[in-house]
Amino acid sequence: MPDDVAVLHETVIGWYRRHARVLPWRSADRTAWAVMVSEFMLQQTPVVRVLPVWEQWLRRWPTPADLAAEPSGEAVRAWGRLGYPRRALRLHAAAVAVTERHGGHVPDDEDALLALPGVGAYTAAAIAAFAHGRRTVVLDTNIRRVFTRVLHGTALPRPSLTVAETRLARELLPTDDAEAATWNVAVMELGALVCTARSPRCTECPLANRCAWLAAGRPDPEHQPTGQAWAGTTRQLRGAILAVVREATGPVDVGALVRTATGTAVLLDVTDTDSGTRGPLRTLAALGHDEARVRAALDGLAADGLVKLDGDGPTVRLPD
Repeated sequence: MPDDVAVLHETVIGWYRRHARVLPWRSADRTAWAVMVSEFMLQQTPVVRVLPVWEQWLRRWPTPADLAAEPSGEAVRAWGRLGYPRRALRLHAAAVAVTERHGGHVPDDEDALLALPGVGAYTAAAIAAFAHGRRTVVLDTNIRRVFTRVLHGTALPRPSLTVAETRLARELLPTDDAEAATWNVAVMELGALVCTARSPRCTECPLANRCAWLAAGRPDPEHQPTGQAWAGTTRQLRGAILAVVREATGPVDVGALVRTATGTAVLLDVTDTDSGTRGPLRTLAALGHDEARVRAALDGLAADGLVKLDGDGPTVRLPD
């Protein structure tokens, strides 16, 4: 651990105050619920895609109780194209739990947060720190990358969080609650804007003169991350099917959906929201999957609670 921790704090927090993005979930008047929604949405989705959906979500459901009063399918519909839509179901379930167990107030205790559906160690720490100003260790990919480069001289952190990383992060925390929360978000922002995974801007980094990785000549990572495939995957097919069901004005006939997905015909009445690009039906038809794979994808969506299969037809719709 560096000896001049106070200087490290001052340097990074000072940089953050000058260069941080203006994001609504960081505003002084934001609610704990607004922060919680942002943390669910930002887990695997870039800020630029989250912003409009987050704003629409908070206008429609300004409190956990507002969301809890709606069917879970409405959360899936409003989630739109953020990806990984099971997060919408988990956020809905968390809203129900907050409403029923905590009187509609997002708790500030990490153990209570961890007991909520869909809330893991990182999300609990982030809500405690960013919504309630608690002094706690927050370790996302950006923070881990900054610490790994500056203090250890390696390009990327290990795939899984280590006990040593958590211990070091705790030792680096400022003693004051508010300053610790600012420190966490400041290091996170530095990793997101400057110390990026693929194109680090070392000449703009406030820690360049104390970065072990830069001093070592920016060696290549020991573990090369592998990107997730998308084209031709079941995940792509599931997303296309869910987009059709999400945009439909009512239950969708599965037989017609299968004919659409296999490229046989486009038969469904679905609102095209793509504004000049291929709508959800054309997107689905263009994938050209066989019937067995389409039905397996439908069954998987139903098993995950993202759609509901009804009747002998059957039809498919968003869940209640």
